[in-house]
Amino acid sequence: MSLQPGKLLRIYVNERDEYEGKPLYEAVVQRCRELNVAGATAFRALEGFGETAEVHRPHLFGGDEPIVITIVERPEKAQEILPILQGMMTSGLIAVTDVDVTFVTNGRPVSL
Repeated sequence: MSLQPGKLLRIYVNERDEYEGKPLYEAVVQRCRELNVAGATAFRALEGFGETAEVHRPHLFGGDEPIVITIVERPEKAQEILPILQGMMTSGLIAVTDVDVTFVTNGRPVSL
């Protein structure tokens, strides 16, 4: 197994956050595809809070659930896309972590 250095970006936003009229999490994933990022996934969280300490959770008639978007990428590419992602956000948090990654395609490890 060949491990390579990578970056894990976790973007914490709310369901109601928008970018150019669409949900921010959808816009981020779409922009990552356009930028040829290795991968991005958006997850709906059960509950959370941020800088305002307001608790975000599901509600019967729609809500403001927390959303976490994860991206794994080469360090250089992560550094390139970080300002683009920051520019799409009006609030939220981006956590960047060093990780070791291995990518598998058709049952074989590949370089990123």
